[in-house]
Amino acid sequence: MNFSSFLIVFAIALIGLSSCRSEFERIRISGDPERILQSGNEYFDSGDYTRAKTLYELVLNTYRGRAQAEELYYRYAYSHFYLNEYILSAFYFENFANTFPNSQFRENAEFKAAYSNYMLSPTFRLDQEYTYKAIDGFQRFVNRYPNSERVAECNQLMDEMRRKLERKAFYQADLYFRMGAYQSAVASFQHLLQDYPETADAERVRYLLVKSNFKLAENSILARQEERYASTITAYNNFVRRHPNSEFLSELNGFKETSQQKIKELTNE
Repeated sequence: MNFSSFLIVFAIALIGLSSCRSEFERIRISGDPERILQSGNEYFDSGDYTRAKTLYELVLNTYRGRAQAEELYYRYAYSHFYLNEYILSAFYFENFANTFPNSQFRENAEFKAAYSNYMLSPTFRLDQEYTYKAIDGFQRFVNRYPNSERVAECNQLMDEMRRKLERKAFYQADLYFRMGAYQSAVASFQHLLQDYPETADAERVRYLLVKSNFKLAENSILARQEERYASTITAYNNFVRRHPNSEFLSELNGFKETSQQKIKELTNE
């Protein structure tokens, strides 16, 4: 293609783009709600969710309380979802479900509200606000629609997010331990076992719990040492009862024996 031909093709393309853009602008400023809604639906159906959302926003109030409102609000929520605007899609799907409780779309809207929060759930190291929101949303869905074909998916997604919360709990407790904040580590490891009793990391958590108790006792004032060495022995006994063949036993036996010796010395003073 020579340079002249290229310029002609480029000019035609510009004219086409200008025509599309001006057509959208004519619709947007037309002030005709029916035309705007119809065009919004056409853009939505063709996958142009940005333009669809823009046009829907112009007529949301106009159609409030009218027959078209239900589908309009539903599509509007979906336009945010398809554009990965999950904070807004969660809000609008939930709002839709509350506004149209008898809608045939309510079940799906409630699922999508929870799923939007699931999509916002970050890596376990970050704040888990949206993880909790997603779990709550999926649990409400399962409770409200126990026979839904999506119950299995909801349970799977909740299990996934609970594993993330468990991983965060372990990360936080282990961070306390590595920082030498042993009292916080003890409390965090205990809470982890209470909240996630079936954790796959139970052996390592109980190992670190014994070690945290021992380190806490070592670094305590004299008046608290007897009590904390006794807690070390209690944690050790619990570990042995649950993990009698653990590779950590040799190290933990040393903590137990030292704790027993320290208690004997403290009580003989």
